[in-house]
Amino acid sequence: MTRHVLDVDDLSCGELEEVLALAAAPAGAHGDLLGGRGVALVFEKPSARTRSSAELAVVALGGHPVYVQGTEVGIDVRETAEDVARTLACYHAAICARVLDHETLVRMSAAVDAGGGRRWPGPDDGIGTAAVPVVNLLSDAAHPCQALADLLTLRQLLGDLGGRTLCYVGDANNVWRSLAKAAAMVGMRMRTASPEGYSPGPEDLAALGRLGADVEIGHDPVESATGADALYTDVWTSMGQEEEATLRRAAFDGFGIDDRLLAAAAPGAAVLHCLPARRGEEISAEVLESPRSAVWRQAANRLHAMRGLLGWLLGAGGGVGEAAS
Repeated sequence: MTRHVLDVDDLSCGELEEVLALAAAPAGAHGDLLGGRGVALVFEKPSARTRSSAELAVVALGGHPVYVQGTEVGIDVRETAEDVARTLACYHAAICARVLDHETLVRMSAAVDAGGGRRWPGPDDGIGTAAVPVVNLLSDAAHPCQALADLLTLRQLLGDLGGRTLCYVGDANNVWRSLAKAAAMVGMRMRTASPEGYSPGPEDLAALGRLGADVEIGHDPVESATGADALYTDVWTSMGQEEEATLRRAAFDGFGIDDRLLAAAAPGAAVLHCLPARRGEEISAEVLESPRSAVWRQAANRLHAMRGLLGWLLGAGGGVGEAAS
């Protein structure tokens, strides 16, 4: 059965450990897994880190990345999400997509599943297959590849994460959602400080409850940061929310990671940010550039995390292996 990763909890806790182990392994340890096959990278939304990390991860596995702009396929304008997925599955070993609407990924994965792994006729009667993994490179609901890089970074800095405390300050958005799930899956405590109206919703808390999460939700960033082993933040206004920028800037005033918040955290606490950063808003320039900042290590780990995830999906873990060759 082909596996898809639309959020981090599409993996079991054991599978998450396998992915992280592959991510931490030297690049050459994966071998020529893709053997020249293509991986489709569909981007409805632009990105610097996601595109670079995904393309180079595919190359590291011996494959050929094919970058596809949203306007080139026109999902649900030029053709349906299902038709895009079925077509790309004829050519590629995996489909990775950065989309506006999470439901697009759900529909794409369902469409390739419906193909039942059939091979389409070709010169060698073995080109393409409908059964290929679909990977979420970012949606409005989740950002699992970022969460994998975050865990990899935190382990490099803190070692065993069980019982450690991670404090997230800001909007309970797609980045927060995947990060909170990932933290729960490795036994971290998760504290979240958000302004009123921007906290996790009931569905988020229910999902975390099913994972056995140790989570605290508050509205005082200093209180949430007190004694934390790591602090994490994201922009106050994400891509597509530009019309809310003024309102959000006012609502999030006082929710930036600065010297005051860092002083409340545990000695030596690390600071993470998924980037891009707006210095002076969600994080001060001094903290972002300080020795406590792990932001650039975190960005570098996007490549290793992506390589680990694709290596797992396209090897034994993803259930495709020989079927997609």
